[in-house]
Amino acid sequence: MQLVTNQIAASMGSSSWIRKMFEKGLELKKEFGEEAVCDFSLGNPDVPPPSKTREELVRLSESAVKPLGLGYCPNAGIPAVRETMAGFLSRQQETPVAAKDVVMTVGAAGAIVAFFRAVIEAGDEVLTPAPYFVEYGAYCGHFGGVLKAVPSLPPSFRPDVPALAAAITPKTRAIIVNSPNNPTGCIYPREDLEAIAAAVEAENARREAAGLRPMFILSDEPYRAFAYDGATVPAMLPVSKWACVLGSFSKTLSLAGERVGYFLANPAMPGQASLVAAVTLTNRTLGYVNAPVIGQRLAAALVDETVDLAIYDRRRKLMAKVLSEAGIEFEMPKGAFYFFAKSPVADDAVFVDALLAERILVVPGKGFGFAGYVRLSCSVDEAIIARSAEGFKRAMKKLKG
Repeated sequence: MQLVTNQIAASMGSSSWIRKMFEKGLELKKEFGEEAVCDFSLGNPDVPPPSKTREELVRLSESAVKPLGLGYCPNAGIPAVRETMAGFLSRQQETPVAAKDVVMTVGAAGAIVAFFRAVIEAGDEVLTPAPYFVEYGAYCGHFGGVLKAVPSLPPSFRPDVPALAAAITPKTRAIIVNSPNNPTGCIYPREDLEAIAAAVEAENARREAAGLRPMFILSDEPYRAFAYDGATVPAMLPVSKWACVLGSFSKTLSLAGERVGYFLANPAMPGQASLVAAVTLTNRTLGYVNAPVIGQRLAAALVDETVDLAIYDRRRKLMAKVLSEAGIEFEMPKGAFYFFAKSPVADDAVFVDALLAERILVVPGKGFGFAGYVRLSCSVDEAIIARSAEGFKRAMKKLKG
């Protein structure tokens, strides 16, 4: 129990920075007004859903009032939705998959938690490149797992593959890869993914010979559609038979509040059917029961749509201009909608405080397991980004002067 408590507490300590910034933002907006505050702390997608959403909601409202229109559905998801998702993911992952390979979940977070409940035992280790999404530690820690972060390679923040491979122990149960990455925006090159897969394959060959449990690659892909300047996100299933892919429609369709995601296990994986069955069971027994039925149907109807990604690209370019003119160092993100900028002083919390004095809210890198940097979200209006320019310059001048 202490192991679980410590792991969750560590994750809560990281996510507390985001909560702190959120609460501070509310405080500043109340004191100075909305227009006086530039809040880059949250990744809450604000671009409107695709225009087709209204039409689909009207159509869904007609069927919703029929008997069982909003009733329970199978724990793995509505059969027709799973069929649609199988077609979508077959194209995305460049690998034929069937409806039986897909579980609809309560967001990507629900997929991760259900997966960990299915495979994690107390003391198991989960590896991930750092910086990483703050909740990973809690997700595996609920079940006695221990998150082990392996620092990535700045300034690009590609994963340090040799270090990841060296960190594998007999206790390692999974490696999480998150590409495009939150918070860095890095898209992991195929060669990096192939090298990680090779390390997992070698480890699993040893385990199979010894009759031990395998380890998995968990590819967390909620930002897959957000790739810029001609960049592409490699498909994970062709890279490794041990890969599980999960994602959501929170960002791509701006449906974050609907909580609809999915879990997909590679059909080529030994024991795949048992894993899918286990995740279906944990999806139920964790209390999710099934993903929201309106959200499932809406996501299926819009599966080939996205929000206007050009809006995020314009924001990305404007943010790059603002940071550059202020003298802040950063690597141009190739994906997602965040910047992971270098702090001009060793303690990133000092930089955060200097920006707070200018009513600019960002999150320190230490909250993502990588100190010395800050994360800025581009999920804000361009007017806010432009308005922040002078504040960034003043904060930098104070810290450097």
